[in-house]
This record gives sequence, structure tokens and C-alpha cells, in this order.
Amino acid sequence: MKLIISFLKRCWALALLASGFMVAEVFVDLCQPRMMEIIVDRGILGIGNSGVSDPGLVASTGIKMILVVFCGGLCGVLSGVFTNVSGQSYGNDLRKSFFSRIMHFSFEQTDDFSTGSLITRITNDVTQVQQLVMQMIRGMVRCLMFFAGGTTALLSLDLSFGVIVACAFPVILIDVILVVWRTNPLFTLLQACLDRVNGVLQENIAGARVVKAFVQEKTEEERFGKANEELVSTQFSVQMMLSFLRPVMNIVLNIAVVGIIYVGSVEVRDGSLAPGAVMAAVTYISQILNGMMMLAMIFQTLSRGLVSAGRISEVLSAEPAIKDGKVTEKVPAGDDRKDGAAPARGRVRFRNVRFVYPDNGAEVLRNVNLEILPGETVAVIGATGSGKTSLVSLIPRFYDAAGGTVEVDGIDVRDYDLKTLRTKVTVCLQKSELFSTTIRDNITAGQGEVSDEAVSKAARAAQAEDFILQQPGGYAAAVAERGMSLSGGQRQRIAIARALLKGGEILIFDDSTSALDLKTEAGLYEALRSEYGNLTKIIIAQRIASVRAADRIVVLDRGTVAAVGTHDMLMRRSPVYREIYESQIKNADGEGGAA
Repeated sequence: MKLIISFLKRCWALALLASGFMVAEVFVDLCQPRMMEIIVDRGILGIGNSGVSDPGLVASTGIKMILVVFCGGLCGVLSGVFTNVSGQSYGNDLRKSFFSRIMHFSFEQTDDFSTGSLITRITNDVTQVQQLVMQMIRGMVRCLMFFAGGTTALLSLDLSFGVIVACAFPVILIDVILVVWRTNPLFTLLQACLDRVNGVLQENIAGARVVKAFVQEKTEEERFGKANEELVSTQFSVQMMLSFLRPVMNIVLNIAVVGIIYVGSVEVRDGSLAPGAVMAAVTYISQILNGMMMLAMIFQTLSRGLVSAGRISEVLSAEPAIKDGKVTEKVPAGDDRKDGAAPARGRVRFRNVRFVYPDNGAEVLRNVNLEILPGETVAVIGATGSGKTSLVSLIPRFYDAAGGTVEVDGIDVRDYDLKTLRTKVTVCLQKSELFSTTIRDNITAGQGEVSDEAVSKAARAAQAEDFILQQPGGYAAAVAERGMSLSGGQRQRIAIARALLKGGEILIFDDSTSALDLKTEAGLYEALRSEYGNLTKIIIAQRIASVRAADRIVVLDRGTVAAVGTHDMLMRRSPVYREIYESQIKNADGEGGAA
């Protein structure tokens, strides 16, 4: 909660101005009944003037009332403006900080919170907290001043009116406490229901093609309907509880007004009170109880806002699981070394590495020892679930090893500043994430100003330029959301071009050529050898035809390195590799083609 409050420091001046103008507006509202009392008692009834009315006093006091009301209205407008500006500023800062924290989360933390929940928190929860802040800045000042100022003014008219306030206040207080007590747990459940609705929605929008391909529209509609019914049911329970709040307060208000009129009429009859004072008292009791009603609504907002604030604080206070190291300088290149040794940049070494995914006790990698030399092309192959992606995910620290060390250029990756490490390592994934912008912008993502020549070189090497130039507008052609206007192979080639343009010293292809035909793939690898030979290349692939020309091939089997060597060497020495090769040859022969 302290984190949420800390954001108020950035807009405290605006909040103070808003509260100040609200004080002025309420002060004006509290002055009006007294002025009305003067008009009725002295101006109309002539009390204190032998019963002779005074039209001049009515006119002058009326003009004063108009001017005072105008000033009060102006203060109210200014209070609203500053409240909205401070509230929007608060929400803007909170939302940006929230998003920034998500961007620094590791994959395991994102999975723990879930995408749907994070979306709910950054949208609905931030909005709830923002509304709470605006209510506290403006509404709390207003209702407390009406209660305190109205009670003081009412008692100044006649102390007997205080009995009515004393009777009405406990009833309202009990009503507010009961409603807040019953609804508070429901707000937590309500936000959880919103998480589920957003989660189902996000999954179906992202997986729309799968849903349609398997004719699952009806099933997904039912799943969404169930989540939505839970949300509606919870909202209904909340609204049912809140529906008791206002009617009870209205009943109390009207009874109090009747009580004021009765007591006032008795005292007017006895001559101890003037009729104008009774009218003022009715106005004051209305202001007091309306202030209490407003306070009840603030408590409702407070109850929901505190639940949302707690959910936001969970994210803001969560420390990133993957923390920065202190190494920020690159290792000198081999050309700078005097001993004539091989270049140091791009060397990767796994020492007794073991890995377990968070919240999963199964060991994915066990006792992995492997060294990849600078400029070397190493392929990683193995059965599904053998740990190929897990292995390369440890290099840029998407996850940390559970045991052993992963080194880049002789330095433990945990000692690197993350930006430095991920500048050295470029990862191209099987699932190509493209953005709804131009092809050129997708290739140059995160690179700033890049020359057309550099973009073209990366696209040619990725075997993408031919189809790009055939698009209407070429590199300026628009890409649909998530790249849906392009084929799978085209998306992969644009993603590969983006990876090549980024550069770095270690290039990881995590099955990122799976949608390419063998001819296109061969052209890509030839371009990598001829134009990017200085990069260390780690290639994960399912097809042996894709990796047989690599300098070395690493065979993973059930999380361990089963064999390392060239294609010919592995065919002689590795039963696992030979089994994979033969299965692919048989499958290809069964389809009437070569592997």
C-alpha cells in the first residue's frame, strides 16, 4: 500500500489545490442557509423591524447570495478540474510503472500472475485506485466539511437540533459498516472473476485460428459464458448489498427533516425560534446527511479500491527473479589480443548444468557439459522434450540454471548486466512475433535509425527480400496484427532478418526455420556462412537435413548430452542420432521424397 501512496507525491500540489477549492465551495454552501434565514426573518417577516418587511434587504442579500453562489460554483469547477488532472496524472504514472515492472519480469513471474490477471490489474485495478484517489481528494473533503461545518451551524441555531443528529448518525453508521463488511470480500472475488474473463478472452483472440480449425467455437463460447456468468453473479451480489445503502439513508434523512420541522414548529410557537432559522436547520440537516451518504459511497469506493491497490502492490513489490549482474563491458575481440589466440567473443560454456522449471519438480537438464567456440556453428537436435529450448534459454537468462554455470566469454551469465548480455545474444524463435506496422519497422524493431542498405542486407541473407519486394509498397507494406497477413515462412524470414540486423556475437535459432522449405533454408545457411561467419551460431532443428552441415551437432537425450560430433561421426557412434536419422529417412521415403 505504501507503494500506491508514494505515487501521490508526484501530484500533491494539484491535489492540494483541488482540496483547497473544494473547501471554498463547501464554505459557500454552508453560508447560504444563514443568508436565506436573514431574507425570511428580517426581509420578509420583518422580525426586529416591528413586523415590517424590508424589500431592500431582500434584494441586497439576494444579490450577495447570487455572487456567493457564483464564486462557489467557480471554486467547484476549479476543484473538479484539478481533481481530474491530478487523478489522471496519478493513474498515468501508476500504469507506466506497472507496465515497466512487467517488462522486467522473468518468464516464470509472468506465468505465475497469468496474462489475463496482469491485463485486469493494469486496466481495471488501476482505474479503481485512480477513482479512489479522486474521491479522497474531492469527496472526502466535501463530506467531512458538510458533517463538521453543518453540525456546528445547526447547533448554533438551536442545541435541541443536536438530538436529531445524534439519533440519525448511529443508524447511518451501522448501515455503512454492514454494507462495507459484506461487500469487501466480494470485491476480491469480483477482480478474480475479471481475471478469468480476460484470460479466456486473450486465449481465444490469440488462438482464433486453432479454435476455428478444430470447430471449437461453441465450446469456447460456453467456456467464456461460464466465466462471464461467474462475473455477473458476483457483480449482482455486490449490487444487491449496495442497493440497501441509499434507501436506508434516504429514509433516515426524511425522518430527520420531519424531526427538525416538528421541533422547530414547537419552538416557533413558543417564540424561542424564528421561522427562517427552521428553514436553515432543514437545509443544514440535509447537508449533513447528504455528506454522510457521500461518505458511504466513498467507503464503497475505498473498499473496492483497497482490493485493487493490494493487487497492484503485489506486482509493483515483486522483485524480478532474474536480477542484473555488474559486468557491463564487452570482452575485447580477438583482433585486440596480443597472444594470437582465437577471438574471445561468442564463446559459450555449460559446466555441470542442471535445470528445473519453476513450480515443476521434473529435472529438464542434468549434468550438461558443453563448450561452443567463437564463430562456430553448432546444431542441437533431439526428441521432443529432450531439453533443446531449455538449454539455449539459459544463455540469455530467460531462466537461470538450478545448478552449475553457464558462461559467455568466460563470464557467468548471472554476473552480466542483462542489457549487456542480451545485446551479445540474439534469439530467433520458432513462433515469429510480428507487429502491426510496416515490414521495415518489423525488421528494424529496437534498432533506432538503420540504413536501407543494412536492412536490405539482412533481408537478403534471410531469403526474405524477394517476397518483400513483391508486396505492395515493398518494405513499406503494412503487416496485419501478429503478422496474419503473411505466411508462416514469410513471418519466420522477417523474424530472421530482424535477428541478423540486431547483430550481437551469439545467434540462436530455436527451430526458427521450421516453416522454410529445404531450398530456402539451404540459402539461409549459406548466407550465414559467407556473410555472418564471425557470429557463433546455435541452431535448434528437428530435421537432420537442416543441421548436417554444422561444424558440430549436439545430440540431447532426456536432458543429457548423448553425443557431440559431425554428422558422419555421429552416424557411426551415436545410436540416438542414427535412430533420428533413420526415422526421418523412412518418413521421407514413405512420402515419396528424400529427406
